[in-house]
Amino acid sequence: MAKSLYETLEIPENASLDEIKKAYRKLARKYHPDINKEAGAEEKFKEINAAYEVLSDADKKAQYDRFGDSMFGGQNFHDFTRSQGNVNLDDLMAHIFGQGGFGAGKSANFGFGSSGFGSSFSFGGFGEQPIDNDIHESITIPFESTLLEGSSYHYKGKGGEFNIKIPQGTRNNDTIRLKGKGKASKFGTGDLLLKVQVAQNPEYEIQNDDLIKTFNLPLKLALFGGKYKIATLHRELTLTIPPNTKNGQRFRIKELGLKNRKTENTGDLYLRANIILPKLEDLSQSLRDELEKGLSQTL
Repeated sequence: MAKSLYETLEIPENASLDEIKKAYRKLARKYHPDINKEAGAEEKFKEINAAYEVLSDADKKAQYDRFGDSMFGGQNFHDFTRSQGNVNLDDLMAHIFGQGGFGAGKSANFGFGSSGFGSSFSFGGFGEQPIDNDIHESITIPFESTLLEGSSYHYKGKGGEFNIKIPQGTRNNDTIRLKGKGKASKFGTGDLLLKVQVAQNPEYEIQNDDLIKTFNLPLKLALFGGKYKIATLHRELTLTIPPNTKNGQRFRIKELGLKNRKTENTGDLYLRANIILPKLEDLSQSLRDELEKGLSQTL
């Protein structure tokens, strides 16, 4: 016996009530007229709503499981709704499952003509629509939260007040979904969806998955080399500066960049040298003379 209401909700005939509700919420979000503007989405949404009203009600479901698509004149539910024109599906389904039809357990009281139900049904809307129970908000997280593992953010908004774990590698315009933190209604409980903006950090540039940090390097170290300590968001690093380091020269530190949540790879950190020249007036006259003489000989 064909039972196309289950096909409408894309579930097997032995689906549990929880599975029916889960499938309904998923499809209702997908085809809701306020979200999906594609042709046919509104009609699909009506069918999903009607199918759920039947299969989520134990008595109606029992009737339908007994008679199947014979309740729709042998047509599958999709074709049946199309044949009725712009009919109010709530009224239509109430008539089928009400006391005038199979609700009384007497199939003989329910008849189809060549034009389906004729003109005995109201036209216009399609009954009560499920409410979008999701809450959509935006948050701005510190730059460090996207870089370090185990960072948290204290959320206070329409969904309540609690701490949120920020996934490492979260980027601008990513959405964090918190299941069951939305609004509640008879259609179930929605989710809290937080669109993320990452605060800028003046010390770092982002280049794909890599980070670039510029650091000031004294002229002496640039010329003669040596050890130089640099604080980063991860930890303090000690760089070995080679003699004759050029301005803008970069030092690569592997896997101290941003984590890519899709590839699970982590980028690198590049430390870019900005050589600081001493002020001429801070040098002794003898050193200035020697420096000027020495530089003249190198040209």
